Amino acid sequence: MTFREGVRIDPGRERGGRGGGRRGGGIAVGGGGGLIVVLLALVFGFNPGDILGGGDTGGGEPVQDDAFAECTNAEAANTNIDCRIIATAESLDAMWVELLPDSGGPAYVQPGLDIFVGSVSTGCGGATSATGPFYCPADQTAYFDSDFFELLETQFGANSGPLAQEYVVAHEFGHHIENQLGLLNRAQQDPQGPESGAVRIELMADCLAGIWAKNATTVPDPETGTPFLEPLTGQDINDALSAAAAVGDDRIQSSQGGEVNPEGFTHGTSEQRQRWFMIGFDEGSVDACNTFETDSL
Repeated sequence: MTFREGVRIDPGRERGGRGGGRRGGGIAVGGGGGLIVVLLALVFGFNPGDILGGGDTGGGEPVQDDAFAECTNAEAANTNIDCRIIATAESLDAMWVELLPDSGGPAYVQPGLDIFVGSVSTGCGGATSATGPFYCPADQTAYFDSDFFELLETQFGANSGPLAQEYVVAHEFGHHIENQLGLLNRAQQDPQGPESGAVRIELMADCLAGIWAKNATTVPDPETGTPFLEPLTGQDINDALSAAAAVGDDRIQSSQGGEVNPEGFTHGTSEQRQRWFMIGFDEGSVDACNTFETDSL
């Protein structure tokens, strides 16, 4: 089990019951390349519909508002991916509310959390399941379609362990921390290239996810005082690293049959993403994650 027995989860941490998403319809976004395009649009704060043509297309039946009613304890988080997303978000809240101001940052403001199915309307425009997880700075919300995690395993080659999935949640919350620190717009100012602002933003978010992995085994649930996660094993770390590597620019470009082109990088290589996750995990310091103050990415 990943989450410790005794941890309590508030299903109300997710807003609006699967984000009002509906099954069916949606924009067709092909593979990793399309995923990267839409993620960039959303991170940069412009409407991906301007590029992809479309928005929340609807169709199908809405998911019931009580979809997360069972997400109340560690057992649910360890068996249900939606509950795991919510539990991970709560553990991130508990860590960052203390760590962000202690690191010289502003008071932590909880980001929104929206778990959707099929398609969703956001402050950054319309998105679909093909978008993958993303953070929208316009409405300060992290969006997840949990079906993505199967894609992460089957198409991108990540391990299926819980920490692989939790790393993704922690990475998106990392973008929220960057937004609070006033750094996120640097990706828009310098959007592409091996040492671009976009790459530095993504690697910093990986590093911030590593900080969470280090601390979640000791940060207590505010309700019960029980630390959120069981002690991590070597396999847990390998699972997180596999997810980081799976979405490296070089791996995605290679998987699409093309040559690796560093000038097209937006997120960093697989090796870089793994290394910065481990910097966060080993150092546990926001200062250590400042990718804008290093010449060695």
